[in-house]
Amino acid sequence: MTDARPPGTDGASLLAVVRSGDAAQFALITERHRRELQVHCYRMLANYEDAQDLTQETFLRAWHKRESFKGYAALRTWLYRIATNTCLDFLEKRNRRTPVPSELPDAGSELPHLQPYPDRALPEDPQEAVVARETIELAFVVAVQHLPPRQRAVFILRDVLGWPAAQAADTLGLSVASVTSALQRARGTVRGRLPDRRLDWRSPATHELSSEERGVVRSYIDAHERNDLDGLTALLRDDLRFAMLPGQGTVTTTARDAVDGWVSGGLFQPGHDDWRGIATTANRMPAAALYLRSPDGPGHRLFAVAVLHVADGKIAELTGFGTAGRPWPGLPPAL
Repeated sequence: MTDARPPGTDGASLLAVVRSGDAAQFALITERHRRELQVHCYRMLANYEDAQDLTQETFLRAWHKRESFKGYAALRTWLYRIATNTCLDFLEKRNRRTPVPSELPDAGSELPHLQPYPDRALPEDPQEAVVARETIELAFVVAVQHLPPRQRAVFILRDVLGWPAAQAADTLGLSVASVTSALQRARGTVRGRLPDRRLDWRSPATHELSSEERGVVRSYIDAHERNDLDGLTALLRDDLRFAMLPGQGTVTTTARDAVDGWVSGGLFQPGHDDWRGIATTANRMPAAALYLRSPDGPGHRLFAVAVLHVADGKIAELTGFGTAGRPWPGLPPAL
């Protein structure tokens, strides 16, 4: 990733602020990078709330370490260095409490901390948005989580941000040879975790939803609102990859078995059959916010957010996030 601003623009301004000790001006100059740093932290952590917290921690560390900024590298690069190491410190603490995915019995399934990323918080720069589309999809983010933290950082710095090996090595305190070796191992792991539909995370892609994607989301919501189980089944591919988080890991199932499982779990049964839905997006993917009204409830309450991957007019992957009455970014809690 290169800094598109004229050389020295950010650097010269920040150097002057560092010398003056003006905290307000420091915040003003660094704040413009918040959204892209937050996406970077999200790729490292797979959790939107943690990414918000760690981005704020990055700015605090940057202020306390401001004397280390000498202007030799772009401000953006300096902030990414701090953010990366802030995330690594956090992951070290988190992994003491929770086993990393590779240590779990079913490493492809259990990511209890996974959260979708609301599109409203993505970078507004169209070029940044194009990068985000291919490298913020849930399947990609999940695949990256199966890398050990430092290997994960190498992969993101090198293959997502496009940093030279020497720059990544300097950021992580590694040798260039170690970075090169880690990157090769990381690429193999990520390719093994990604669905066969897309193995090249560096290909360009538009961030706009297609008319096909929008149509499938509308039909998915309509099937819920009409309790049309046959229509819902017809929308699902017969090798559907499905996960309901937190709790259930990813499974591959037939369309009929998926719907039958939802029904046997109590959904679409009397008392759990009054649905409303809102079309939305998350992780640059089509999504549906589903609202359910209980028999004694005054209105429809947010029940789940379903993030969809649509292929050839059908839902190939469905990742559901139970809301459990919690607020959801950009969505009303009730209709």
